[in-house]
Amino acid sequence: MRGRTAACYRGTGAPPGLSGAASPMEIRVLTRLLPLLLLAGCASAAVESPSPATQQAAGSDTTCATPGRWHDARGGRLTTDAVLRRTAAAPAVFLGERHDSFEHHRWQLQTLTAIHALNPNIAIGLEMLPRSKQAALDRWVAGELSEAEMLRDTDWATLWGMDPQLYLPILHFVRMNRVPLLAVNIDRGLVGRTRKEGWAAVPEAERQGVGNPAPPPAGYIDYLAAALGMHDEGGKDKPSDASKGPDRNAPEFRRFVEAQSVWDRAMAERIASYRKETGRTVVTIVGYGHIEKRFGIPHQLESLGVGGAAVLLPWDGARTCAMLDGTVADAVFGLAPTDEVATAPKPRLGVTLEPGKDGLRIVRIGEDSIAAHAGLAVDDVLETAAGTPIHRLAEVTAVVQRQAPGTWMPITVKRKGKTRTFVAKFPAQQP
Repeated sequence: MRGRTAACYRGTGAPPGLSGAASPMEIRVLTRLLPLLLLAGCASAAVESPSPATQQAAGSDTTCATPGRWHDARGGRLTTDAVLRRTAAAPAVFLGERHDSFEHHRWQLQTLTAIHALNPNIAIGLEMLPRSKQAALDRWVAGELSEAEMLRDTDWATLWGMDPQLYLPILHFVRMNRVPLLAVNIDRGLVGRTRKEGWAAVPEAERQGVGNPAPPPAGYIDYLAAALGMHDEGGKDKPSDASKGPDRNAPEFRRFVEAQSVWDRAMAERIASYRKETGRTVVTIVGYGHIEKRFGIPHQLESLGVGGAAVLLPWDGARTCAMLDGTVADAVFGLAPTDEVATAPKPRLGVTLEPGKDGLRIVRIGEDSIAAHAGLAVDDVLETAAGTPIHRLAEVTAVVQRQAPGTWMPITVKRKGKTRTFVAKFPAQQP
């Protein structure tokens, strides 16, 4: 699940490890519908114009949010100054996104720069990476890593998988201004295990430091139930009577909700602890589904004593006027409709490489990756790929990304002093 609207929540962005616990239908449904959560809370700035949603209900042909303008949760016009000053003074800020949208990330960068101009005492939280990668982010901000080294040391391709070009402009802004970066997510597996076994069955020592989540609001449960009922097993919309959803008393559904709450709690705890330790406003880059209607992270954050968070969302042609129901966000920013999204990811072996005196050594192999199926192993030193001698990371990337779907690529490695040849088989269709 990568690179398209229906697959925005991937890696730690799709429930980490959930693919091993939930059914394929549940995962497809969740990844498609999390962006439709509705957030409670409205902006305090004065409304300058009637609600476009109201106008549309009266039969007027109008957009829900004017491109280039801020609006409140019902579509009424807000001044840029009012939105940004209120936001810059908040203890925490959430900038929502559809992960594969370049336009959403451009809006995030624009908004980040404006917030930073008003309040330089901020940190940037990333849903994209788990806490275990914090050291690599610190080194990136300090100017100690190149782009390639940062992507390698964070294991970006495996843990997140979305095109890094979506996020690199933001990451360079952070680096240029020495703004702290915060990995707010958790390593894969904990959410999936909760979905499979229940939170109580996970020993405290194996909870990655995550505490018990606050009970989810009734609206969150309603949303998840409706989400699971709106699509069939092929991922297509069902008739409206399917909104009845699953049996809410079923253990599987209760664990599903519990797993989502644990996931939200983990990120909220990271934000809250950093805020309390440093006094900085934490501006978190995160998918829609974690923040709308304050069902996810904002709800858990408030239970931790950090209230008054600001939730801002980009609003484009994919979102209907009916979604501007007065509770969706503190403010939304109108974007012109665009079909530009990240393309499907380019081929990759699924290995983490580390330069050494003998060459590039494999230090990690992704589970179920092309490299794993080919028979490559940790500590193998790459010699050639597709007949090309390999000396640098960039050479590996270039060779691999030239491979067309369905092709086979010979790879030679040095293993225990002997040269061995393996064949990397790229699937006919990239996943």
